[in-house]
Amino acid sequence: MSTIKIHDKVFRTSYSEAEILQHVKAVADRLNKDMEGKNPLFLAVLNGSFIFAADLMRMITIPCEISFVKLASYQGTLSTGKVKEVIGINEDITGRTVVIIEDIVESGLTMKRMIDTLGTRNPESVHICTLLLKPEKLEVDLNVEYAAMEIPNDFIVGYGLDYNQQGRNLREIYTLVEGV
Repeated sequence: MSTIKIHDKVFRTSYSEAEILQHVKAVADRLNKDMEGKNPLFLAVLNGSFIFAADLMRMITIPCEISFVKLASYQGTLSTGKVKEVIGINEDITGRTVVIIEDIVESGLTMKRMIDTLGTRNPESVHICTLLLKPEKLEVDLNVEYAAMEIPNDFIVGYGLDYNQQGRNLREIYTLVEGV
């Protein structure tokens, strides 16, 4: 088990790239089955989901589209609790099946804001697909249909997730080592 240092924090490997991709494939298989014949619009939330979205999309075999939205709610290792939309949605989603691709769902506040925003645009349905879910951290009631992995309430980096904008490029997922 390797450790890395990012800024002032030490992290240890929690999930290998092979393990992550195995979970991504399982979610892609479910989406391919459930979304068959629907031509879904995948909306990837930047910056964190870009690696997950790229790997997931390469495993999607049904006709679909992808677009990107950028929301912000983090500073350092803590969520600010306030979500601000940075880049909006340009596509007409009226009558569309929309699948939000997120890197991690923790409090659920970002997802709730996203669903509320999308709901005003009359989609046929909205589904949540996340690489990581922290069920014990949820503050709002959400139906997270497609969670690749459920994890404990640890701070993590890698595979798109960052600590102060560093570590997104790591192939594995690392967990913060407390007290180091």
